[in-house]
Amino acid sequence: MTGSGQPAPPPGWYPDPDGAPGLVRWWSGSAWSDVATPAGPGVAVQVSPQLAPRVPDVSFSSEPERPTSASGLRAGWVVGISLLVLVLVVGAGVLVGRTGSTESTETPEAEATVQQAPRPSGRSFPPGTVRIIDEASGISYPYLGDGWYEWDLDEQYETDRIAGQYFTTQEVTPDEGIFIAQCTSGPLVEGYGWAGPGTLQTTTAAIADSVRGNYYPSPNDRRVMRDEARTVDGHAAYLVEFQLSWQIPGYDATGERAALLLVDVGRPAPAQLYISIPNTHAELYGAIDQVLDAVDVP
Repeated sequence: MTGSGQPAPPPGWYPDPDGAPGLVRWWSGSAWSDVATPAGPGVAVQVSPQLAPRVPDVSFSSEPERPTSASGLRAGWVVGISLLVLVLVVGAGVLVGRTGSTESTETPEAEATVQQAPRPSGRSFPPGTVRIIDEASGISYPYLGDGWYEWDLDEQYETDRIAGQYFTTQEVTPDEGIFIAQCTSGPLVEGYGWAGPGTLQTTTAAIADSVRGNYYPSPNDRRVMRDEARTVDGHAAYLVEFQLSWQIPGYDATGERAALLLVDVGRPAPAQLYISIPNTHAELYGAIDQVLDAVDVP
């Protein structure tokens, strides 16, 4: 496909070959993926002269040049957080669960401005942050780095307090909320069947059902990937990891991988850790094990 007689560049994320600003596309080693996606946090974007975006033709005329229609580009559905260029950012929102209501303060003129610097999706962690210490729940886990913001959204149903990190993957969803990737924790609230270590499995299953019903487009299908007892820093724990999928117009993602870890930390309420990565950022699925393998009970 490269036509250069040289070996094809290795698989990876490369700038969109159609030149859409702020978007990347997956190169399999022989072909491009169908859909471009924003270059989100943790996306390792590669550069290859063979796969460089096409350069638009420049013609000289006595008449002013008309702007090229954006409909001619194979762009992704939503321009999100970009590590490559300055992109349009639609207004920030407030999340209830995973998809909450938003109120945009942007005017149509502001929305049409594509040279604005992107606003942060949330507040940044203090410099030097390596781990998130959730004193309320009694666990700590890795901070995932630049592009992940300190939780400043609404509470969630399953915990009475919440700490952690997130970034926005879709600014406006069909229900006028936002969609996010998240890694959060908190003490479990009553009502999920917790009665000590012997109920870790049944309680985690109840939380997984709650999460699925509260925070994701419906209807959706669920495929359980891991359902197992674990030990976390010497404490009994239980893990459920699953893949959800849906086909609902208006959502960038058509699925998400999520993991729920419940840890008996020796308190009246166990600690719940919830990690979710939409399939628009599937290259970050490895963050799930990165966090699960490094949870501590201080």
